[in-house]
Amino acid sequence: MTRPVRDAGAVAECRICTGSVEEFLDLGRQPLSDAFRRPDDTAEEFFYRLAVGRCADCAMVQLVEEVPRERMFHEHYPYHSSGSSVMREHFARTARGFAAAVSGAPDPFIVEIGCNDGVLLRTVREAGVRHLGFEPSAGVARLAAGDGVRVKVEFFEAATAAAVRAAEGPADVIYAANTLCHIPYLDSVFKGIDALLAPDGVFVFEDPYLGDIVAKTSFDQIYDEHFYFFTAASVRAMARRFGLELVDTERLPVHGGEVRYTLARAGARRPSPAVDALIAEEEAARLGDPATLAGFTASVHRVRRDLSALLERLRGEGRTVAAYGATAKSATVTNFCGIGPDLVAHVSDSTPAKQGRLTPGAHLPVVPPERFADPYPDYAVLFAWNHADEIMAKEQAFRDAGGKWVLYVPEVRIV
Repeated sequence: MTRPVRDAGAVAECRICTGSVEEFLDLGRQPLSDAFRRPDDTAEEFFYRLAVGRCADCAMVQLVEEVPRERMFHEHYPYHSSGSSVMREHFARTARGFAAAVSGAPDPFIVEIGCNDGVLLRTVREAGVRHLGFEPSAGVARLAAGDGVRVKVEFFEAATAAAVRAAEGPADVIYAANTLCHIPYLDSVFKGIDALLAPDGVFVFEDPYLGDIVAKTSFDQIYDEHFYFFTAASVRAMARRFGLELVDTERLPVHGGEVRYTLARAGARRPSPAVDALIAEEEAARLGDPATLAGFTASVHRVRRDLSALLERLRGEGRTVAAYGATAKSATVTNFCGIGPDLVAHVSDSTPAKQGRLTPGAHLPVVPPERFADPYPDYAVLFAWNHADEIMAKEQAFRDAGGKWVLYVPEVRIV
């Protein structure tokens, strides 16, 4: 299932329709975004070329090279979906909505692809709805199971979904959050959805939205785990290819801008006006136009120059600079912009599995949150910019002490 590594400039093949993928942005050699290393680890790091292109036939924007899934999702996968209070509430609200929607069905069944630590399915369980999560990363799967969530430590694909259908019957809702865009082999996933989904069921997924990435120049949303960058137009085309229909879309403010897509079997449900409205918005913004994507590439390089220049100036002035949030997407920023410990002393992060380790490639030390205030730096680069309101409110004492935040989305600025 792993596509071979390609040389720069080679033509890639679309994983959806086998059309030609035209590369428009090269972010250079990148490490695995969640491969945090121990300081004494001398093993050679895995790097790949991070480049993104658009299929000339089906308009799907995707990575040019594929990283083997076992390298990314494994026993020690460090990301926890419940780490943010904003996301906990988001998933609880989503789960309550699903539970209400299936309440009239006899013995309803909700399945989640990539349930992580069970943050959504806990609420489903509490509502008394039969459920099952697929989670290939054993460490976070154990956390879900420890909270009473039913979870399979497996990848969701045709064979595993068919086995669940045979054992437990059809699913009324299949859901995936920040997961479907991780999976290059969507043909197998959609075969699994076809096998498991009830005739009148829905497949709902939410992922970072290409429209927001382009509008905000949030190029750090591009990293190894994010293989696809969806739009309503490309999702509608993809759904039709697999015998499904896009019946609803909803813009979401989480994770820097996402869209929730609802798919159903062709003809089973009347599409919402929101679908045509979002596609019309994409057309007006010329989101699939090569000139638009070329403009995005130019903006990315401008941010790179401005951020590097700012950090080098602060170093020259003798200012202390740290960072906040050892996010997966920060690997793209640090490695593309050449940000090492000479420019940023350390990164504060609340995830125990990341603390005491070094960030991928750039090797910035990751420290616990209490180190952020001991003492406060003069400046802090906010890698977790998608949680800016939550973090800035939590760290008001940093501002009160004279500290300043460095932001780079949509442009480099100090606040």
